[in-house]
Amino acid sequence: MTDMERSKEWLDFAAMDLGAAEHLLTMYPVPLEIICYHCEQAAEKTLKGILVAFHMEPPKTHDLVQLCKLCSERDDRFADLADACIELVPYGVQVRYPSDLELDERDVTCALRECRKIYALTQQIFHEIAEEHDQTMTTQ
Repeated sequence: MTDMERSKEWLDFAAMDLGAAEHLLTMYPVPLEIICYHCEQAAEKTLKGILVAFHMEPPKTHDLVQLCKLCSERDDRFADLADACIELVPYGVQVRYPSDLELDERDVTCALRECRKIYALTQQIFHEIAEEHDQTMTTQ
């Protein structure tokens, strides 16, 4: 399997997490913690997927800030996502277990907005890499 195929797999899983988060908005009561968790997971898988497209093996970490930094080393546009990653970090672990973290609709709105921002840029960059890859394969 090529890096581009592996990358697409990561991005497809990220899309499923984002889709699940958006679908859960239709439930009553709205499962705030689970939506935020899926947003963090989508962002994590998205960043790992783009690292694969950059021919890197993604580290076994859930640290969005570290993943974003690695992506930024390959494409400066990821530096603009540092704040989005910081916003999503608490939703990776804290919401999975009983804790004092209290969420409301604003948290869900923020998590979805930041996740979509990361996902959109990653999709754009993935398509740029894929086009470049296709052009390289055509000229060989």
